Amino acid sequence: MEWKTDWGLRGRMVLTGFLLFALYIVFVAVLSQYVGLFAIVAIMGLFSLGQFFFSDKLALYSMGAKEVSEQEYPELHRKITRLSQQADLPKPTVAVADTRVPNAFAAGRSQKNSTVCVTTGLLRTLDDEELEGVLAHELAHVKNRDVMVMTIASFLSTLAFIVVRWGWLFGGGGGNRGGGNQAPVIVAILVSLVVWVISFMLIRLLSRYREFAADRGGAAISGNPGALASALVTIDSGMEKVPKEDLRDTAEMNAFFVIPIRSGFIGKLFSTHPSTEKRVERLRDLERELETA
Repeated sequence: MEWKTDWGLRGRMVLTGFLLFALYIVFVAVLSQYVGLFAIVAIMGLFSLGQFFFSDKLALYSMGAKEVSEQEYPELHRKITRLSQQADLPKPTVAVADTRVPNAFAAGRSQKNSTVCVTTGLLRTLDDEELEGVLAHELAHVKNRDVMVMTIASFLSTLAFIVVRWGWLFGGGGGNRGGGNQAPVIVAILVSLVVWVISFMLIRLLSRYREFAADRGGAAISGNPGALASALVTIDSGMEKVPKEDLRDTAEMNAFFVIPIRSGFIGKLFSTHPSTEKRVERLRDLERELETA
């Protein structure tokens, strides 16, 4: 399959970035009323720089993953090397997380500074073709540059959530401060809550589309849409066999996983990914197009 630029994804990334920037302005303007503009800008600047430059390391740390050498996982390295060449990408860092959850994700700030991580559960669950399909999907995320956009977009949501959760600590509870000091804190928490909800929904909308884009891109890289479709079904069904404590330990990486960890109606409603059924259906359509071409 020929790689095609996904202008729908690019348009959504630009729009999401613009709307999030507008939220940044509102967020900073409100918080500066009681914390100070310079302090807020400095804190947000440090947070954003830290997330931009160390997001891949933080993602690996949160998963308990480590970089692996070719001597440790020769077949995994061989597959990623070949698929990277087919995708016209620099070979990413290869990492493995020791968990029973069958999943994979890509992280990093650019095509030259990226990491593809798979879990030991995934390596035990998929056959060779299915694994290549998943690796191609993750490389498509890197080629689309949506990993960097998701990393930056998630920063504002995270910071707003911190204010919502811990803002009451700034509520002037002692000393000579009067009850009036509570008002700006309450306003800041309420605004932060609104910012968090809006940014949360924007990220979800972008994330769902980017998964379809990565599925198409992965099919273009591997030339085998059916293998990725089969892998998605295998991973989805494999989640049911994983102990709940393992699922909870890795759920914070949902937005970056090839298949999210979700449960119940609410989990599906706010899922970062479209349903596996819809993704498989589109991949099967691509497979039929290849067969008739």
